[in-house]
Amino acid sequence: MIARQVVEGFIVGLHKSPFHGFSVEFAEHRQYNNGESIKHIDWKLYGKTDKLFVKRFEEETNLRCQVVIDNSSSMYFPVKNNLSIDNPNKITFSIYCAAALIYLLKKQRDAVGLSLFSDDIEVHTPCKSSPVHHKYLYQLLEGMLEPISNDRYKKTSTTKALHQIAENLHKRSLVVIFSDMFENTEYTKDLFSALQHLKHNKHEVILFHVVDKSKELDFDYDGRPYKFIDMESGRQLKLNPLEIKEKYIESMENFKKELRLRCGQFRIDFVEADINKGFHNVLLPYLMKREKFF
Repeated sequence: MIARQVVEGFIVGLHKSPFHGFSVEFAEHRQYNNGESIKHIDWKLYGKTDKLFVKRFEEETNLRCQVVIDNSSSMYFPVKNNLSIDNPNKITFSIYCAAALIYLLKKQRDAVGLSLFSDDIEVHTPCKSSPVHHKYLYQLLEGMLEPISNDRYKKTSTTKALHQIAENLHKRSLVVIFSDMFENTEYTKDLFSALQHLKHNKHEVILFHVVDKSKELDFDYDGRPYKFIDMESGRQLKLNPLEIKEKYIESMENFKKELRLRCGQFRIDFVEADINKGFHNVLLPYLMKREKFF
């Protein structure tokens, strides 16, 4: 229900914007071609339109989309007591974005699969467009909304996971990634190699860099002592944020700059997705990418 509300609200806004030309009327049929079997002709539609249309099936879908979500502990930042669609952390934001995309894909008769990873692949489903499959994906996402213990540390192995996902995608697909890209390695070149691997087999890739911009990029904290806890190891550090703010921001800017540069080199769409800015900045880049896919 929430996914539908997000998408319908977005589409209403789209019709009022300069992007009103995007296709948001979703076809479930294609025109009948002479010589084809008449088995799947929609005769009720023929009675209404006096034209022959054939019902579309999964193997005829326009697009295959694999939605990939980073489910490591760092994605559960910031820790909040009352998580909701209006007050999300990074994983909650990613889940609702994924649900909205799945709803869009369903309406467009496209096939969709879901991959979840932390230090290993946790879930990897094939791309399908059946109602049963959509229900299964929503159940998986809903289960991820359940709160987890603060002392449950799940590290990140984005490099390993993306290589495995690339190996498992045998047909050309649109790969949509939701991750903060905080890799548990000091060798960022391995991470970029994994991103490049996804471009094999002519896949198109969108990387939504999920962040809490005010806290993680701008380091917007009061000038008093804090205890910072590494959510993937439990390591603790006590300090005054003002003492390191300048160097921290410089380091994060350099990381994001290199990530954006490498994505550009590999022809991967890089989109900063601030969890405090809503879903428009996710759904619009997806629609624009879909328009260019064919």
